Amino acid sequence: MASISERESREIQAANASGNTPVVLIHGLWLLPSSWANWVDFFEQAGYAPLTPDWPDDPGSIEAARAEPEVLAGKTLEQVAAHTTEIIKALDEKPVVMGHSTGGLLAQMLAGRGLSAATVAIDPGIFRGVLPLPVSTLRSAGPFRIDPRTRGRALTLTFDQFTYSWANALDEKEARELYDGYHVAGSGISLVQMGNANLNPWTEAKVDTNNPDRGPLLIIEGEKDHTVPWAIANAAYKRQRRNAAVTVIVKIPDRGHSLTIDHGWREVAQTALDFVQRFTSGGHATTTSVPKARDASATSGLGSGDSVAPTTTSS
Repeated sequence: MASISERESREIQAANASGNTPVVLIHGLWLLPSSWANWVDFFEQAGYAPLTPDWPDDPGSIEAARAEPEVLAGKTLEQVAAHTTEIIKALDEKPVVMGHSTGGLLAQMLAGRGLSAATVAIDPGIFRGVLPLPVSTLRSAGPFRIDPRTRGRALTLTFDQFTYSWANALDEKEARELYDGYHVAGSGISLVQMGNANLNPWTEAKVDTNNPDRGPLLIIEGEKDHTVPWAIANAAYKRQRRNAAVTVIVKIPDRGHSLTIDHGWREVAQTALDFVQRFTSGGHATTTSVPKARDASATSGLGSGDSVAPTTTSS
């Protein structure tokens, strides 16, 4: 199993030399670290020091990942968490941690271990105690979950599967561009670990939501997400809001699971930036800000399950 790569070492050195607050960006299944390229530029311009850790043994390019998809198999949640922890501990300053999908689950796992100054979990994967399994989630992942060979495989989505589970809020042209430009195989065992989180008492898909050192947490959810629908994100929020730290959930209207890489990524990144700037020392960006979310913690006055979106509120 690979340790810190040369690319990751350069990012660590640059972050430590910059004196800026690090932002660790964790990708999820079916993507590579390069999927954060726009976010890296965005947070650098805002005065932060972004890092994009690999999952262990991630190939260096989309082309390499597609040529040898089997190298992406067999990566467990704890292996990825341990690798990311190694990177975080090499930093001079406790970082902001952000993640999308499975990366959003990993971000919460690391926050629950006290490793994050502030955390943003975008369309986060299921952890133990998050009970809803909506029909769209079962349709997105169900065929893999019922196949006993999934655990040992690297799983590739067909374009139709990608369109339904990731790009359902996009037109076909953009869906095809994202599929061709970003999609790679994903680790089957990680998917199984999330899917079985509430059946296996020893699951690695677990989050310490009570740790007083968890720090502020923002959960961002795409309104039209088929892979991680509102019911899942809101269930995670309801568990996380028991923590004494600030806990916020935001619903982005008309967005699917591709919201970090599609044409509207900047709105999501700005929502994340607005949140972390409240708790960390970044630079002084002059970007146009979307309206800021209000706290959805126990002291905010919002009711159970309430959310705040940049343009609307719901439930």
